[in-house]
Amino acid sequence: MTQAASATTVQFQTPLGDFEVNLFDKTTPKTVENFLAYVKANAYTNAIVHRSVPGFVIQGGGYKYTGELPLVAIAQNAKVTNEPVYSNVRGTIAMAKLGSDANSATNQWFINLSNDNVSNLDKQNGGFTVFGQVTGNGMAIVDAIAALNRFNMGSPFDSIPLRNYTAADNTNKVPVTGDHFMMIQNIVVLNADPDTAANLNPAKNTLINEKEDKGGGGGGSAGLFSLMMLGLLALGRKSLLNRK
Repeated sequence: MTQAASATTVQFQTPLGDFEVNLFDKTTPKTVENFLAYVKANAYTNAIVHRSVPGFVIQGGGYKYTGELPLVAIAQNAKVTNEPVYSNVRGTIAMAKLGSDANSATNQWFINLSNDNVSNLDKQNGGFTVFGQVTGNGMAIVDAIAALNRFNMGSPFDSIPLRNYTAADNTNKVPVTGDHFMMIQNIVVLNADPDTAANLNPAKNTLINEKEDKGGGGGGSAGLFSLMMLGLLALGRKSLLNRK
């Protein structure tokens, strides 16, 4: 039996402000343990948010900025078993994975921006494991991240958010630096009490046993979901923003 991880509250530290995430270590223990292994190894220090899809998700955990380009892919630990207990509603954090393998999550995570894609995320590929939720006023910071200008710099950075960077800067090939990337400066444990989520009431995934919708009637939501699926893990390292 996998033992529950020893921490439940972490703080994401960013240039736009810090926000807290309460982890569900009692109900998604393998996923929390996996996430905390990266946290404790400082793997997410100076990681970037490398994808932002309006009304859908912001995604990070896969790449970091080390002071110069190209970006560095964060080393992946072993894949973690899927634990699709909770629903991918706004404010929850979940693990990204390959579209062909329900149990392929490693280091990349995403934060859900709305409730509009629950029917996709809760059913597709065995469901996406929600392992925590943003608390307090933290979603104001997440929304500020999601509101940043986005740029296409090649897969998997086809929707990368940048700070203090404009379309004119992009046209003029102004070099992208640490002042522009949406950095996750650090993720730290604030409270190691495994019962800190006791008063939370996250929505359960009630769609997990329904069949996936294979039809073409998904509209915009399905299209956005497909964008996310194309580069969830480190599948495009050769184009890590080598700009001249």
